Amino acid sequence: MFKRVLIANRGEIAVRIFRALRELDIEPVVVYSQADAEALHVQLAEHAYCIGPARSADSYLNVEAILTVAQATGCDAIHPGYGFLSENPDFADACLQAGMAFIGPSGDVIRAMGNKAAARRLMISAGVPVVPGSDGALDNVQQARAVAEGIGYPVLIKASAGGGGRGMRRVFAPEQLETLFEEARSEALACFGNGELYMEKLVLNPRHIEFQIMADRQGNVIHLGDRDCSIQRRNQKMLEESPSKALSPQLRERMGAAAVAAARAAGYENAGTIEFVLDQEGNFYFIEMNTRIQVEHPVTEMVTGLDLVREQIRVAAGLPLSVRQEEVCLRGHAIECRINAEDPRRAFRPSPGTVEFLHLPGGYGVRVDTALYTGYDLPPYYDSLMAKLIVCAPTRLEAIRRMRRCLEELVIHGPVHNGDLLHQILYHPDFVRGNYDTGFLAAHMDTLLAWCGEEEEQA
Repeated sequence: MFKRVLIANRGEIAVRIFRALRELDIEPVVVYSQADAEALHVQLAEHAYCIGPARSADSYLNVEAILTVAQATGCDAIHPGYGFLSENPDFADACLQAGMAFIGPSGDVIRAMGNKAAARRLMISAGVPVVPGSDGALDNVQQARAVAEGIGYPVLIKASAGGGGRGMRRVFAPEQLETLFEEARSEALACFGNGELYMEKLVLNPRHIEFQIMADRQGNVIHLGDRDCSIQRRNQKMLEESPSKALSPQLRERMGAAAVAAARAAGYENAGTIEFVLDQEGNFYFIEMNTRIQVEHPVTEMVTGLDLVREQIRVAAGLPLSVRQEEVCLRGHAIECRINAEDPRRAFRPSPGTVEFLHLPGGYGVRVDTALYTGYDLPPYYDSLMAKLIVCAPTRLEAIRRMRRCLEELVIHGPVHNGDLLHQILYHPDFVRGNYDTGFLAAHMDTLLAWCGEEEEQA
């Protein structure tokens, strides 16, 4: 097992990894930017090193600085968390070249699965269902037009190196194609340094279902059930739950088997996520693989009882998975709400600032993953995620009621946040019935904000 591990991240995930390392009796080393000098992960750590200014490119994306600290402090491994360098294949390679383990898949696998067009081809060869679309990358708009005419409108243009909705455009008519193709290419180039695009048939308002997978060096590959991530704004997840109400036991088994087949085809090792869309007829299609731990991993931990970060560390150290597929059992129902420093009334505009007062919910079946504390100055330079509220209960309805109660107890004075909006989502009849898809928020946003307003007036 490792003796010392560097955490190449910040915020709640850095704290999450820190705690897992301490419980494994591994010494954590943390890095931070000048803007994060007072961050919780820095205050917790005995070994903390500043690696640059606030700008991510000069700090959390500074590979040379991170590796220098890791080597100078005698680290055996580096955990990248999510975001930043977590899906950077060159960083994974550089860790190994520097004599340290990268807690995640190999650079070659990240490279292969990070190119969405190449991943699509691999899934086709493995017999995993994919959305009808282009066989690979599109060289020009003429090729895009030919593919669109073949599969029929509407279509979805996607960046091969994309993620988080960047470099993605919906095209509903031929006359829109050229303009949106160039927009997607420009955005992909600006965000990822790669303007390569591919195309899929647009599945309108599907469910977004993902399966957590784990794989070790001994060839064991398992899935840990599903998560429904369909409550989204601008392709960004807001609320996740497990298991999905949309899946029958038979469909869950088929999708889980497809997720394992996808991971095997990729030669995968460590934690990852296979993402699918599920249409209204019950057909599911692979859309991408996330080659890292996910923001929403606690949902799976709550229903399986398995510590995924601990499992990641064990696998990276060469140990086999601690469970077999037949031992995985989903117990109860879990929901996660992402508390973001953003203003839903102003198009989700980021709202950094000082946390003047903080009260977090608690009680049976409640978990809060956060790096907030009263007096903390939330910097404007990074992701707006402030905290994750996670609950688990024997049934879905009980989990919904528990989460409502938690959101009512949550108090964050200072930054504007989305807690009231999430609270109203949990009361919406369609959500309570489990009758929702990725179009839910767009369809009901005005109603939900009006309900938030009524609540404020009553207060």
